[in-house]
Amino acid sequence: MLTYHPQPSKTMRILHVVHQYPPEHTGGTEYYTQWLTQALQRRQHQVSIFHRTSGKSSGLAQRDEAGVTVWSAWDGSMTPNGRFRSTFSNPHLNQAFSQILAQTQPQLIHLQHLMGLPVGIARQIDRAGLPYVVTLHDYWYGCANAQLITNYDNTLCSGPSRWLNCAHCALARAGKPDIVLARPLIAPLLAARHYLLRRVLEKAAVLIAPSTFVKQQYAALGLPTGHMQVVRHGIELPDETNQQLLHGKRPYADPPLQISYIGGLSWQKGVHLLVTAVNQLPATEAQLIIYGDPEPFPEYVATLKQSIAQNNIQFGGKLARQDLWQALAKTDVLVVPSVWYETSSLIIQEAQAAGVPVIASNIGAIPEKVTDGVDGLLFAANDSQALYNSLLSLLQQPEKLNEMRDNIQPVRSISNHVDEIEGIYETAVRQSARAIPKS
Repeated sequence: MLTYHPQPSKTMRILHVVHQYPPEHTGGTEYYTQWLTQALQRRQHQVSIFHRTSGKSSGLAQRDEAGVTVWSAWDGSMTPNGRFRSTFSNPHLNQAFSQILAQTQPQLIHLQHLMGLPVGIARQIDRAGLPYVVTLHDYWYGCANAQLITNYDNTLCSGPSRWLNCAHCALARAGKPDIVLARPLIAPLLAARHYLLRRVLEKAAVLIAPSTFVKQQYAALGLPTGHMQVVRHGIELPDETNQQLLHGKRPYADPPLQISYIGGLSWQKGVHLLVTAVNQLPATEAQLIIYGDPEPFPEYVATLKQSIAQNNIQFGGKLARQDLWQALAKTDVLVVPSVWYETSSLIIQEAQAAGVPVIASNIGAIPEKVTDGVDGLLFAANDSQALYNSLLSLLQQPEKLNEMRDNIQPVRSISNHVDEIEGIYETAVRQSARAIPKS
């Protein structure tokens, strides 16, 4: 049951901070930030976004996006090492944020993600006497990799062990995993990072977890959860035109079964498992189309393409936002084969909004989105044979697919989500006894 939160009695000035933003970057965190800020703007709040981008030298640019002011700051290219170093210090980004803080005079700041941004931003907010909330889109505050996946053997990690395993990860990312003697030298730097970021979480008015699993995982990492609230994401539902398109979709009857993957093309997303599973299905009875941007991880994409054994697997390229609902209208089942602890999954919600059942890994927060055997199927994570068995069961019992489709429940909208977020904002501002300093 959703809790009703009344809308604030007056509009607020809200500044969102995120590590990257569309159109350059189009992941779940970026889309969520875009949806949330535009929904808040439609409710007459004064909304701004501060994010980092890549560029030559240093700079700061401003643009308007549907009434939301977007500030883009850059300080050279965003390399992995550069992002890590910036956590500790980046004078230009600190100065840029100081300028935006003075110009926008926010009543509240919402930290969506600080990767590649200095923790000095949080210090500035605290010194200004302003409340801030933090949404935990991944595990970055407790894991420099953000996804609790090791760089040296691609296995799930339970968190720091005297930060020596974290040092091993850092060396592996630098291409030097076997320099064992360097680990004790790097571990203190990662420990320092941990304590800096822990302080950011401790000083937040509210920590927002998109799933119960995230709250439990942060507790397991020893990070603060006493002021953490679980607020499940909402999505931008299809407009009237796309609703008509989706309502015209016929129940599945005859092969080929149309299978889709929509998302990032990286190892932790498990796309290789899906290719392996579909390779075993009769080519005339199942077709797979893989949508995703091939540029971030070209070597992984090349490996995927080399592993294709049949002509029933295609790559659809990067899916433009406006084409999402059309792609789902042509889909019988969506597969989410992740091997990392997903914190939420917007694409699962979007598939369900389109009336498309989901087959997904039984990992992380995914079981909070998909009920096995009811509105979708869950399979053991990192097990291509289990995924194959799930797909095969739909070919053998096609009526199961339509039953699951009929069982899909209404999906939470971004508007409903904003009701709850506004309540958190209003409480944080009201409880903050500190005034915004005069400039």
